[in-house]
Amino acid sequence: MSGLAGYLVGRPLTPADFLFHVIDGIIKTLFILGYIWGISRFREIRRVFEYHGAEHKSICAYEAGEPLTVENARRHCTCHPRCGTSFILVVLLVSLLVFTIFFPLVPALTHRGLLNNFIQVLIKVALMFPIAAISYEIIRWGGRDPHHPLARILLWPGLATQRLTTQEPDDSQLEVALAALKAVLAREEEAKAAS
Repeated sequence: MSGLAGYLVGRPLTPADFLFHVIDGIIKTLFILGYIWGISRFREIRRVFEYHGAEHKSICAYEAGEPLTVENARRHCTCHPRCGTSFILVVLLVSLLVFTIFFPLVPALTHRGLLNNFIQVLIKVALMFPIAAISYEIIRWGGRDPHHPLARILLWPGLATQRLTTQEPDDSQLEVALAALKAVLAREEEAKAAS
């Protein structure tokens, strides 16, 4: 589809073109956001997103060093910088950057043809491992220092997308999230004591 977008710019696009990867990234982002928005219209999924928000509020209360109560959790935001939603968006953006840099360096792979397309797919799959690792480190760093200006820029797309994947929970959902968090913390303490 990204190759066909060349008709919009008046020339054929190949993976050697920067614009090819920009268009490809925009198309992927629109598909992901459209999918998330679409499923968020279902009542059952909306409830899942409310529990997602409760999870984030509970984690935020824990990270703030507050007692794990509904009242404390209720005050926090439903967004969290280390969320899986943020990870997906960061992976998408890092892959766009990596592919934009990598494929123009290997012009033989950017020709048309079934074999070259197959090789490009294999290379993209292989590159997903370092892309995921880089993305993980960005999310981890951003979670440690969320107020750093660069972290705010890098994490903004994921945090904005969380406006779709998290909803404001009710108190009963917060109670469930807090009970789950307390159970995990108790198991971690047991594991520490046993080792």
